[in-house]
Amino acid sequence: MSNSVITSGKRGFAIMLVLGLSGCAAFSPAPPSHQDNLCEVFREQPDWYDDARDSYDKWGTPIWTQMAFIKRESSYQSHIRPPRTKLWGFIPWKRPSSAYGYPQAQDPVWDEYEDEVGGVFASRSDMQDATDFIGWYNARTQRMTGVSLSNPEHLYLAYHEGQGGYQRGSYRNKPAVQRVAREVSATASRYRAQLSSCEAEFQCDGFFEFGPFCKA
Repeated sequence: MSNSVITSGKRGFAIMLVLGLSGCAAFSPAPPSHQDNLCEVFREQPDWYDDARDSYDKWGTPIWTQMAFIKRESSYQSHIRPPRTKLWGFIPWKRPSSAYGYPQAQDPVWDEYEDEVGGVFASRSDMQDATDFIGWYNARTQRMTGVSLSNPEHLYLAYHEGQGGYQRGSYRNKPAVQRVAREVSATASRYRAQLSSCEAEFQCDGFFEFGPFCKA
């Protein structure tokens, strides 16, 4: 086989790989238009309610807290990563972290999640896995630090700093992180009030969901 054929084959495989990866992003849901209203978020993506509710039933983190985390971390963008730094001010260089997807989970902790519960096919760009990850992480925070699952501000501080960092109080000298945690808590409170007025819409919207099978 000639080198030109081999090179052509490699080039074709690379193009197919790039198209495949870009296709995954293309078929992901667009970020909701009205992210400040959880009812509107779920009206655009009703399956997300089921994902968050399943995570709540499994791990205990309220739906509004899960979604407040995701709004803050990714603005509901499925494939987002931190922007690359610039070498010499203009050459795209490394990313500051491996954070990725809806929950902006970094590689080491995502690997832990996969090993413990998620499995190798879990994806940070899938809302079901993202909400399950947040529930799993917050349950671990509660177990390690004693923070209540009804305290979104301190759950977020531990999410941002890691449970070890939270226990050491690393956030205390980071006013920007504290401000963001308060914003997440405010979003969670607003989402809670909004969901109380519309949750019935999403509790029984599947073709198999009726009577006792609704998520009431």
